[in-house]
Amino acid sequence: MIYRPRKKESRVRGLGFRVRRGVRNSKLGTRWSSASAGFTLVELLVVMIIIGLLAAFVAPNFMRREEQARVTAAKAQIESLGTALEMFRLEVGRYPTSAEGLEALRTRPGALERWDGPYLKKEIPLDPWGNPYAYKSPGEHGPFDIISYGADKAPGGDGQNRDINSWER
Repeated sequence: MIYRPRKKESRVRGLGFRVRRGVRNSKLGTRWSSASAGFTLVELLVVMIIIGLLAAFVAPNFMRREEQARVTAAKAQIESLGTALEMFRLEVGRYPTSAEGLEALRTRPGALERWDGPYLKKEIPLDPWGNPYAYKSPGEHGPFDIISYGADKAPGGDGQNRDINSWER
């Protein structure tokens, strides 16, 4: 039996795989050296530019979706508060006053006899921008008005600063 030495391989410590030296390219019949393995700086820069361009086009769409989600959440919370106010009115006979506020849905205001709350299971929510909802009763647009002033926390505004209220659907 003839003993033939194995091809020389070096073991990369800690990674558990072997690096082959002098691998043959079977299609071209040429030998690659370890110096020609890997990516060039130009190739890496091209890939980074492509990733950057994709991020520049995709990121604004995600930002718009986030803003739409906040507006939708505010509308849903206002609708839920309106339902709780209707339940309050059915049992008490009136809506909470502006002075009593939305807190009347969680705790008995004064000495109301027919109050059978709480009318909300959880605490009164803040709007999606972290601010309390404005409540007026009697309202200017109905028996009550619930308003979220949006991202700018001030009346009026456009876009993400637009007010969300109970009388507009």
